[in-house]
Amino acid sequence: MRMYDLIQKKQNGYALSEEELTFFVKGVTDGSIPDYQISALLMAIFFKGLTEEETTVFTECLVDSGERADLSAIKGKKVDKHSTGGVGDKTSLIVAPMVAATNMGVYVAKMSGRGLGHTGGTIDKLESIPGVNTNQSREDFLRIVNEIGLCIGQSSCFAPADKKLYALRDVTATVNCLPLIASSVMSKKLAAGSDCIVLDVKCGSGAFVKTVKEATELADLMVKIGTRAGKKTVALITNMDVPLGRNVGNSLEVIEAIDVLDGQGDKDLTELCITLAANMLYIANAADYDECVRAVTKTLHDGSAKKKLADLVAALGGNSDYIYNPSLFKESKISAIIAADRSGYIYKMDTELIGVAAVVLGAGRMTKESPIDHRAGITFHHTVGDYVNEGEAIATIYTSNISKAQNGMELIFNAVKISDKKPEPKKLIYKTIGGKF
Repeated sequence: MRMYDLIQKKQNGYALSEEELTFFVKGVTDGSIPDYQISALLMAIFFKGLTEEETTVFTECLVDSGERADLSAIKGKKVDKHSTGGVGDKTSLIVAPMVAATNMGVYVAKMSGRGLGHTGGTIDKLESIPGVNTNQSREDFLRIVNEIGLCIGQSSCFAPADKKLYALRDVTATVNCLPLIASSVMSKKLAAGSDCIVLDVKCGSGAFVKTVKEATELADLMVKIGTRAGKKTVALITNMDVPLGRNVGNSLEVIEAIDVLDGQGDKDLTELCITLAANMLYIANAADYDECVRAVTKTLHDGSAKKKLADLVAALGGNSDYIYNPSLFKESKISAIIAADRSGYIYKMDTELIGVAAVVLGAGRMTKESPIDHRAGITFHHTVGDYVNEGEAIATIYTSNISKAQNGMELIFNAVKISDKKPEPKKLIYKTIGGKF
């Protein structure tokens, strides 16, 4: 079998067989296929696509390139939740403790990632708390889940072929390809070993997919892959035309997550977290959906979800005092206010540009090796639909030097559009595949 033939076959629009896809992923994993041929096939897939059958087989091949987690030592139902990536998306820090705090026999054994492009990563956010170490051994990870009902960690042993493929997609402009996105996400979720999967498929200017139609196609494909693999899988398609919540940046997002767990957080962020957490319980057959909503909402008002986050931080070696006293987080060296240049309604926010601004300020990585400034980021004082007066503060930025501040301010200023016309409100959750809202 030759890579030349696989590339040409896909260029001509034909489906690749299971044997050919297995050969390709094996060659990616062991390094026997050179990067230029891998990139050529990725580009052919970008233009010609993969059938549903090809995507499912390709996903399984990616899973088989590494280890599969054995979660049998964890009692009860295991549920995972994944977001396709957004700006200000700190939901994992909220929904995992909410689910664990209900004590309904549902456990969250979640593998998360670092920031990618203009989108933030749960691991980076957790590590903004001093002492937190997400590189737990397999034994410690399972022990923590059994003891407190949840754990968030990271693993490089899951779907290693996907890790190499993504690095090449990132530099060959082949990231935004639905079958490649679906296989990348689901290979890691299937390898992580949970019984049930809830997918939060982001849609809009700050997401990798921009339209509801495209997001629906992606969600439907991922649900089918999960279902065919024997995992109960549902997807929610949610709005990413505005940042989720008011804070963007690692320690800032942890602080906002704590606000939600105190029952005092941003309305949209709180609503989405309740819906995601309730669906996690619902697909695990913990109770009917309305009872699941009541159960997770209760955890925000009785302090139990907040305690679970503090327990997680302590179990990962961090200082849980930060959860009970967020003022312990150190402030950035430099802060600046961005003011409205005219009166009117905030009509639009280019959320991707805001995510880029957060990276420029230091909250994300310019390259794989770039360090993270956990204090850097943006706090928005207004959002789409709000009326602002000329000179009124729209946002505050936080960073470590003047040059970053100037560049970040310019990007945010260009991202926020003010108009005399009030925009039509958009839904927070557009639709669901298999879930409830």
